[in-house]
Amino acid sequence: MAKDTDLQHCIEILKIKVPSAQREEYIQKDAEIWTAALSNYPGFLGKQVWLNPKDSTEVILVIHWESREHWKAISLAELEAIEQKFNQELGFNSEILEVCEYHVHKFTSEVKSNP
Repeated sequence: MAKDTDLQHCIEILKIKVPSAQREEYIQKDAEIWTAALSNYPGFLGKQVWLNPKDSTEVILVIHWESREHWKAISLAELEAIEQKFNQELGFNSEILEVCEYHVHKFTSEVKSNP
């Protein structure tokens, strides 16, 4: 039986440490390999890349999923194959420092302006 949290918009956040000089290359390869692969799975809504202005070695990847159920439906074997391809093509080391999961409780898209 699905839990309520399985059915709501889910966000996966990865905090990555990369060499400062290769940050843009990392972002490009991530888009070419990881984002392209994930976009083929049902429930993938999109991805944001956040950069820390005070630490050029930090990259935050924010991946939006329709539900946790969609995200977790990807097999470990498929994820490992994508990771292997990514690491082979990247050509330098990066490190995942933190993995977080969040569920969207409320989203407000209306922006009010002052008169």
